[in-house]
Amino acid sequence: MIVTYENKKRTLAKKSYQKSTLETKLLVVEQIQNGQISTNFASKKYDVPRTTISYWIRKYSTLAQQNTGMSKNDDIKKLRERIEELEFVKDFQQDIIADMELITGVDMAKKSLPKTLAKEIELKKKNRLKENGSMNVLGLLNKPYTKDVKPKKTKK
Repeated sequence: MIVTYENKKRTLAKKSYQKSTLETKLLVVEQIQNGQISTNFASKKYDVPRTTISYWIRKYSTLAQQNTGMSKNDDIKKLRERIEELEFVKDFQQDIIADMELITGVDMAKKSLPKTLAKEIELKKKNRLKENGSMNVLGLLNKPYTKDVKPKKTKK
């Protein structure tokens, strides 16, 4: 095949693309940001150059955030609140496990939890014992058992 100037000119000509609607642009940006598709795949699927898609991402990603009403600061604030909530739940659960271990005398945490959590529970148990005495933690110290209590004699 002989390469002529006209043949070369045809191969170097820019490819023409159809104009995309705003809905299409926002859809592409959303799919890429959610990790559903890659930029390369979107380029092929929607017949749009990758550079154009990159431009859309820069331009419309902030628009998409405004539409959802969320900013990065709001996201961070919500995540921090969720972390605090989960930390509270974790501490509460560890307190319950520590109390149960003190009542039963069985080390459940060592058998079934990761080492770091088992250590935290062990520390909670030690702190409880220091603060309240050995069995006073459970409110059982100085309380007689029913079998130890002698019935009071009534005067007749």
